[in-house]
Amino acid sequence: MIPEILQFGDTGFGDELVVGALVTLEIAVYSLAIGLALGLAAAGAKLSRSPVLRGVAEAYSLIIRGIPELLIILLVYYSGGAAIEALLKLFGHDGGFDFNKRLAGSLALGLIFGAFASEVFRGAFMAVPKGQIEAAVAVGMTRRQVFLRIRFPQMLRFAIPGLGNLWMVLLKDTSLVSVIALDELMRETSVAAEATQRPFVFYLAATVLYLLLTVFSDVFRARLERHASRGVAGEATPRRPVRRAA
Repeated sequence: MIPEILQFGDTGFGDELVVGALVTLEIAVYSLAIGLALGLAAAGAKLSRSPVLRGVAEAYSLIIRGIPELLIILLVYYSGGAAIEALLKLFGHDGGFDFNKRLAGSLALGLIFGAFASEVFRGAFMAVPKGQIEAAVAVGMTRRQVFLRIRFPQMLRFAIPGLGNLWMVLLKDTSLVSVIALDELMRETSVAAEATQRPFVFYLAATVLYLLLTVFSDVFRARLERHASRGVAGEATPRRPVRRAA
């Protein structure tokens, strides 16, 4: 039986916890999109021939990975709005900018994800066999065709396991944005625990919800990894041997 304080409606906090879990998933997805874009850009910069781009990308990774995630969230939340408004004024836009909590949390977590994802993308990019690139060039493919048809699909296949691990960490790091009073799962859990003086019940419920999110994410990652590896030698399902007629 579900305790009354965990049920839906006016008598329980079940609906608040579910809404908080949905907000957690929403923040994680937004952060993933930002982090993937930053990670790809940083990985490309690290592999470029320009020392300036390589320096900027290495500095970005070093700074973000060297600062606690909680501190990054606070810095982005309290200074990000002013920085964006100052940047907009440089381009002649005098209107205000709504730097809300969801945007601040997503941007902060996206910065963190991107710094780690850049190393995953760089490793995956370098893992593509050079022989295949040389063969593609030999048959007359352009650099664009080589990237889109040969390098990028295989880079994604190599990057999926690492990105999957980073996604799991990102899901759990969303709990840190509760410090800026964003109504995600951990924030809603803390409010319910204080209101009812039943912390064990609500933190246990939050544990179950986080586990559900991570389990479903891991199942999706495994399916995505199998899909990306289709047709690769050693990944295909072996066929049954055909028996010859006597």
